Amino acid sequence: MLCGFALAQTTAQVPSLDAPHGQVVQLPGVWFQAASLGAAPAMVLLHGCGGMYGRRDALSERMQGYAARLNAMGIHALVLDSLTPRGERELCTQKNGQRRVTQLHRRRDALGALAWLAQRPNVDAQRLGLLGWSNGGSAVLAASDATHPEVAGALAKPSLAVAYYPGCESALRDGYRPVAPLLMLVGEDDDWTPAAPCKALAERLGSATELTAYPGAGHGFDGSAPVRHRPEVPNGVRPGAGVHVGGHPAARAAAFEHLDTYLRRQWRLNP
Repeated sequence: MLCGFALAQTTAQVPSLDAPHGQVVQLPGVWFQAASLGAAPAMVLLHGCGGMYGRRDALSERMQGYAARLNAMGIHALVLDSLTPRGERELCTQKNGQRRVTQLHRRRDALGALAWLAQRPNVDAQRLGLLGWSNGGSAVLAASDATHPEVAGALAKPSLAVAYYPGCESALRDGYRPVAPLLMLVGEDDDWTPAAPCKALAERLGSATELTAYPGAGHGFDGSAPVRHRPEVPNGVRPGAGVHVGGHPAARAAAFEHLDTYLRRQWRLNP
């Protein structure tokens, strides 16, 4: 994504707000610190159902690429792992309603990460953001819902939120209202998390939300891998028929530009 850009990264342990039986869940993370003379904005990166790792258990290309883009703009990035501390490697092949890691957990993880960021001296606590993909995009909605008591009562809240191809059905049904400006980037041809509920949600929210739907693009359109069929995924528009996932070069490039413009406008960053 940004070839040759050196990343300053360190591992981190981030406390979730999730504490079953009084034991706080500690989330593994990777902290990408932007070069900055003062306090800089920071973004929490929320992985999809496949987790934050790629081949050989290394951080995925997507996470590394977005962290590089954010750091180049002067934004810190925190990649967060919601799965392995709960004994899961992936959720994609698990049916909705049977997953042990739910949006309740992911909401609490995201809010815990925002609180962790807000305490760092090199972070501007007034410019914290959430950025997620698919299941992580749904987590962005869950953690930015002003109608939820845990979000309303959180000491650290996002000042903006970005969701790539989230599942919007629950937010649409439950009366979601964003605590901060929200950007949704979706594919018109997505057969896993369809665009229609997100469009309906954006229409209901009005000026509080921006949505762009890319023609011909499907799930994972911002990736570089070709489109493939995943028959093992039980959810989607046609349960039992699998889903399609893969990159769409034109949508990918347009979404990168849209994201950059959106962040610079919302956080008043220099071009």
